[in-house]
Amino acid sequence: MVFDHSQRTTEEQARENRKMKYNREALIDQLILHEGMKLEVYKDHLGIDTIGIGRNLEDRGITDGELAFMNMLKAEIYEQGITETHARFLLSNDIDIVEKELVASHPCTAGLDDVRCRVLLDMAINLGMPRLNKFKNMWKAVHDRDFSLAAVEMLDSRWASQVGQRAVRLANAMRDGELVC
Repeated sequence: MVFDHSQRTTEEQARENRKMKYNREALIDQLILHEGMKLEVYKDHLGIDTIGIGRNLEDRGITDGELAFMNMLKAEIYEQGITETHARFLLSNDIDIVEKELVASHPCTAGLDDVRCRVLLDMAINLGMPRLNKFKNMWKAVHDRDFSLAAVEMLDSRWASQVGQRAVRLANAMRDGELVC
């Protein structure tokens, strides 16, 4: 039996075309700047139990697989906290999840440049996709590649008033295609 390599290549190319293209390490650094890194459970500004680099313990929680990887019980996380390695591991999993959600909800994100991908991933980590999807006017502007309007729409939100300079920094990056942290 002869394997048809052209079919596999086409499927791989289609899968690759549905991925966002961005500098993952730069995104992690950006999220640490914006979210901070706290190795003990704390209440965020909305009163939600959080740990690491913005991991929402109430909505997202920690999966059994993550607990196994960290070799911890959930109670130990609340009592002892986690390590920086654990925080980065949880963030990496969060990035994977929101990237898939972003591309599924808005396939145009796979065609964006590095900076605009990182802007949207940052917002998705911070807000969660259900809340980010409510930015209807911003999404219309992103789909139309009108990044100046997308930036205006980002700032015209309750989120922007809650996160302050983070929103300004991300809106400027959306508009200009350059992120200054």
